[in-house]
Amino acid sequence: MKMVDSHAHVFLKDMPHVADPRHRISYDFSVEQYLKVLDAHGVERGVIAAASPYGDYNDYTIAALRGQSRLRGTVILQTSVERYVLERMKDDGIVGVRLPFISMKTLPELTGFEWQRTLRRIRDLGWHVHLHLDGPRLPQVLPALEASGVKLVVDHFGRPDPKLGVRCAGFQMLLGLLENRRTWVKVSAAYRLGKEAAATYGRELLRQRGPDRLLWASDCPFVGHESEVKYQETIDDVLAWLPEGPARDKVFYANALALYFS
Repeated sequence: MKMVDSHAHVFLKDMPHVADPRHRISYDFSVEQYLKVLDAHGVERGVIAAASPYGDYNDYTIAALRGQSRLRGTVILQTSVERYVLERMKDDGIVGVRLPFISMKTLPELTGFEWQRTLRRIRDLGWHVHLHLDGPRLPQVLPALEASGVKLVVDHFGRPDPKLGVRCAGFQMLLGLLENRRTWVKVSAAYRLGKEAAATYGRELLRQRGPDRLLWASDCPFVGHESEVKYQETIDDVLAWLPEGPARDKVFYANALALYFS
């Protein structure tokens, strides 16, 4: 089975952390280590997601992509970044901008000029927005992202409210957005959500929208849960609810290949 891992992180322990980071990381997980993990599991390509503890210090992520045709990546940006800088990043393999809004107590107002300017630049470059936010708050940002016309990738099944599950308003809104053909959901990080819950979310996404908008991802190296999760589990967790046949090729390979590498 061919695979593209659509979400992993690489970093070095001496990289600068933002104030009060979601995780304070004290070890290295280099791009060389990540490539060895991919090779060990027969994964053809990978996507490096900018990690929120480092804010807009994207230097290592960008350096990791240079000369690596099997890798793509996302960055975290200030809204003041100029298009010229983004074009240089694109040359190095950056394909999107990560919004780690889950760490924010108050979400930004995306309808103001600065955010609208940034979203338009992302759209014009053909990039995507990579959103990480808890499900109950998705309705606060999804309408503005939809209206901007950007391609959108939502992390970790949309992180529904565990008490409401698939009835969570954010999850339901996300299901609706999948109809626009420029929204995707990463079926990833079951270990963060609960494996049974994640399987339920996956089956519901598949039942209502099919496999075309789903992306498998490992979330390697499982920050905060390093000793609890093995890479193969992240594959097996999705295989447990995804039927054999063409759907597996789409979720594990074809969808990500088209989105990140075309």
